[in-house]
Amino acid sequence: MEKLQFQLDSNSPSATKKSVICGVVGSGNLEILVSKTENQYQCVIEVNTSAVGFEKVWHAVLNEFSQRYAVGGYKFQLNDMGATPAVVSLRLSQAVVMLQGERNE
Repeated sequence: MEKLQFQLDSNSPSATKKSVICGVVGSGNLEILVSKTENQYQCVIEVNTSAVGFEKVWHAVLNEFSQRYAVGGYKFQLNDMGATPAVVSLRLSQAVVMLQGERNE
């Protein structure tokens, strides 16, 4: 297992204050736990992965994500079991949609 942590700038802070869980840890998949943090213009992303040696790939995927979405003020905990970069991007987008859906309640 490899543990990585990234603090990435986000274009703007998130408007919601909810937490979510999406995905499941399983073969070729990942789970994402999302909670609030104090810094409104940065997101913290922690990655626990079974795929060792891919820090540059993780950074590229996660940096693109933090620039595309308003995720400032959030901590994302990713528990990965070998998901491809495309699956990681899809699951992160799903987490954002879940957060936005919570805002409407």
